[in-house]
Amino acid sequence: MSHFTLLSRVSALAVMTVLTSCAALPRSGPNEGAIVSEATAHIGKGAQKVGIDYVLVDLDKSIMSYLERYEPASFEAGFGGGRGGAPDITIGRGDILQLSVFEAQAGGLFIPADAGARPGNYVTLPQQEVDRKGNIAVPYAGDVHVEGLTADVVRRQIEERLANRAIEPQVVVTVVESRSNLVSVIGDVNAPKKVEISQNGERVLDAIADAGGISTPSLETYITLLRGGREATVLYDTLVKTPKENIYLAPDDVLSVNRERRTYMVFGAASATGRINFDDANLTLGQALGEAGGLSDTQADPAQVFVYREESRDQLQRMGVDMTKFAGSDIPVIYRANLRDPSAYFAISKFAMRDRDIIYISNAKTYELTKFLDIINNVSTTNGGVPSDVLNARNAIRGF
Repeated sequence: MSHFTLLSRVSALAVMTVLTSCAALPRSGPNEGAIVSEATAHIGKGAQKVGIDYVLVDLDKSIMSYLERYEPASFEAGFGGGRGGAPDITIGRGDILQLSVFEAQAGGLFIPADAGARPGNYVTLPQQEVDRKGNIAVPYAGDVHVEGLTADVVRRQIEERLANRAIEPQVVVTVVESRSNLVSVIGDVNAPKKVEISQNGERVLDAIADAGGISTPSLETYITLLRGGREATVLYDTLVKTPKENIYLAPDDVLSVNRERRTYMVFGAASATGRINFDDANLTLGQALGEAGGLSDTQADPAQVFVYREESRDQLQRMGVDMTKFAGSDIPVIYRANLRDPSAYFAISKFAMRDRDIIYISNAKTYELTKFLDIINNVSTTNGGVPSDVLNARNAIRGF
C-alpha cells in the first residue's frame, strides 16, 4: 500500500472517530469544553500563552563557567571575618567587672603602711555592673566610661587617673560576666541558648556546637546569620567544608538553624518522574538525571532536556543577556542541554542543581506520532485493512 493511501485511511478514520465517537468514549469526569462553557466567570487567556517572559539559554562552553558552582549566599562575602584574628571584644552595658589595683609598696593610696601579712600589695574592689551610661565608679578615679572599650584600654585609663595619687599603680580589669557580648542560637539545635563571645572570639560552628549541635540532617540544614538588619543563609554542609564561611560572630548576632527539604522536580520523558530529594550537597544535572533513571529510550528527545529556574538579574547580565526586556531582580530562565552531543555529558556533570529546580525532558517527535497511531489502531473500524497498516507504520516509527 502506498504512503498516500495509508495516510488517507488514517485521516479518514481519525475524522470519523472525532465526529461519531467522542461522546461515547469513557472518561472520569467532564471534559475541558464542558468546564469552560459552564463557568460563570473566567479569568485567564485560555489556550493562549501564560504570559511569563523567560530567557532560553543553551548549555555550551561559554555558559558553563557561570554555572559550575552555585553560591546563593555567603557569610564571608556578606559580613567578612572569615580569615585573620578574632575581632576585639568590647565592654558593654550590663557587663559585670572586677578591678584589682596593685601598688609598688605599702603605705600608698590603697595599701596601708601597717598592712601586716598580705599576699601582695594589691586590693580587689567589689564587682560592679556597667550602668546605663556605660560607666563604672572607681575610688579616687571617679566615674570611668567603659562602654565600647576593651579591658586593656580601660586598664590604662584607670592607671592614668591614679598615677598622681597611688604608688606606681597597676590595674587588672576582669570581665566576670558578659551580658552584652552574646549570640543567640535558635532553631533546630539540641540546646538553643545564648552563647557568650570569649576574648578569643567565637565562630559560627563554635556557637552551634555550644548549643548542642544541629538536630537535623546536615544535607537539609541551613544556617541563617542575622546581623544589624542584614542576613545571609548558608547550607550547613557548605559551612563545614568551606572554612572561609565559618566567620567570627559579633555581639547580638542571631544564628537561626532550620531544616529545609531540598528537592527538584522531573517531568516528561524520564524513566521516573516526580519530586526527588537531593542526595548530595553539590548535586549536578547529570546526577539528577541519573536519580530519575535517565531518559526514556522509547520516548525522550535527547536534544531537548530543559532545566527551569529563576536566575538573578546580575548573573544573566554577566552571561551577556540583554535585560532591557525584563523587570525585577529574579528572571525566569530555561537552560537547554543537547544530549545528542557527546560533549554535553561533560557539561551536565558540572551543571549545579538548585533547590526547587524543574527538569523537563521533551518527547521525541516520532513518539508523538506513535501515540497517535496507537489511538487509531485501538479504534474499531469497518475497514479491516487500516489497523494492520497503522500497526506496521507504528512499528516502523518505533524502529528509528
